[in-house]
Amino acid sequence: MSGRNMVAVESEFLLDGPQSPRLVLAHGAGAPMDSEFMARMAELLAERGVGVVRFEFPYMRERRESGKKRPPNRQPELLDCWRSVVESLGDCDRLFIGGKSMGGRMASLLIDELADELGVKGLVCLGYPFHPPGKPEKLRTEHLLDLKTRALIVQGTRDSMGKRDEVGGYGLSSAIDVQWLEDGDHDLKPRVRSGFTHDQHLESAADIVSRFVLST
Repeated sequence: MSGRNMVAVESEFLLDGPQSPRLVLAHGAGAPMDSEFMARMAELLAERGVGVVRFEFPYMRERRESGKKRPPNRQPELLDCWRSVVESLGDCDRLFIGGKSMGGRMASLLIDELADELGVKGLVCLGYPFHPPGKPEKLRTEHLLDLKTRALIVQGTRDSMGKRDEVGGYGLSSAIDVQWLEDGDHDLKPRVRSGFTHDQHLESAADIVSRFVLST
């Protein structure tokens, strides 16, 4: 992946692209900040003029250091980590936050607070976990019903954590724009028979996200 203009900063952040505007992306529950998905999205967004900052939650940093699998930190710790990252970056008037799956969900719990207090501009979620797989009754949407800050969710139509026919009935805030990628799963990956490829969907996701960030 040449031309990424990526550097590591004190092994805490990975930076791609311009310094402003920036989208801070947190990883999902099971994969680190330099996973293939996260790296490819950062590359594609940087190519489109959106700077990307990637970071890891404490449990993932511990896993990287020890080589032992760790469960995610409890929600208060994850939220504290998010706050610390945003405060350390500054220049929040051109800062967006979000992430893959759990990382995006944690950002969504804070976005209104960070927008009011620090001026963070908006939220981007790549595959939002509306409910655990196979448990559509256990919704994670209460805070999304009255969200005030502009938000974008890019979701695959067959995502096991929120399919299109399910999400349409949730009554989400009008501040949230849900964009669908046909036949995509939770990683936005379509089946071969769909006629799409995974990289096509990642390119489409980058187009959607960059338009959102650059126009907000």
